Amino acid sequence: MPFLLIAYDHPTAYERRLTSRQAHIDFIDVLRDQGKAIMGAALIDDHGKMIGSTLFLDMNQDELDNYLKTEPYLINQVWDKIEIKACNIGPSFLKN
Repeated sequence: MPFLLIAYDHPTAYERRLTSRQAHIDFIDVLRDQGKAIMGAALIDDHGKMIGSTLFLDMNQDELDNYLKTEPYLINQVWDKIEIKACNIGPSFLKN
């Protein structure tokens, strides 16, 4: 099932974000290669500073729960507030 994850950083998490960023990217790259992460983007403020993340994920609920337990930005307390919505990803963005 596809999900949209929208995560907002804790107001004091900017340095933790920077130090955790490569581990997060490496982790998402594995999910992407497995077809589980479709697309992601950093949320930025008016000054271009990263303040959160968005991810389109294609996984079942158990996989999502396991992902959330091992996501570097959660482990390192970067993300403060997370919204997860079930969604339909357009066929143009899914691998056949």
